[in-house]
Amino acid sequence: MNVHYDFKFQDGRTVEFKVTDKPSRPSDSLPSWTKLEHCQCSNCPLKASESPHCPAATEILPVVEAFRDEDAYQKVEVKVTDDRRSYVKQTALEEALRSLLGLKMATSGCPVLSELKPMAVHHLPFANTDEFIMRSVSHYLLQQYFAKRNHQTPDWELKGLVERNQRLQLVNQALWQRIHSVCRGDSNLKALLNFFSMASSVSFSLESQLRKLEAKMGGEGA
Repeated sequence: MNVHYDFKFQDGRTVEFKVTDKPSRPSDSLPSWTKLEHCQCSNCPLKASESPHCPAATEILPVVEAFRDEDAYQKVEVKVTDDRRSYVKQTALEEALRSLLGLKMATSGCPVLSELKPMAVHHLPFANTDEFIMRSVSHYLLQQYFAKRNHQTPDWELKGLVERNQRLQLVNQALWQRIHSVCRGDSNLKALLNFFSMASSVSFSLESQLRKLEAKMGGEGA
């Protein structure tokens, strides 16, 4: 997986990021907020003796530092290119950052966020809530189909999907706390809050979200 994010600001500045399916190697000198025990997630399975720094914090560090002073609602042109196609959108910075941060977190090597890595391989930039729900549920149901084919018990009720997003929410909250003290602008913070909101739509209101999709697809709820 090779995904390029190219940001172009209205004043002519450009910023570029590349995301692969392999976590970045941490440098020798990292800020204190990336240490594992700094606002460590309550459900983190890692130990500081084995992993001194949080994998997700280390991975998003370049993005946080690049946009730490930026306003979330300023307009940018963003081009996202992978091995198959390109996407271009004029949008608010926070929407583009939500997409980029979500991708980097999923491929960071964090044991909890790694549950999203299979979805990251088929990354959809700028996905809205409906698209996030559709992709999350479809991907999870495909996993259950494969489980059934391999003589395992499938979860057609989506209970595991809800539980997964509850775990993701805890991580999002902790990451927000990590970067809150180092961001003078609100772009990174707004992006993580929106990512948190999408995870919440699965863990707290999945049934209502599914009914909305059912109506749009012409099902019984229409």
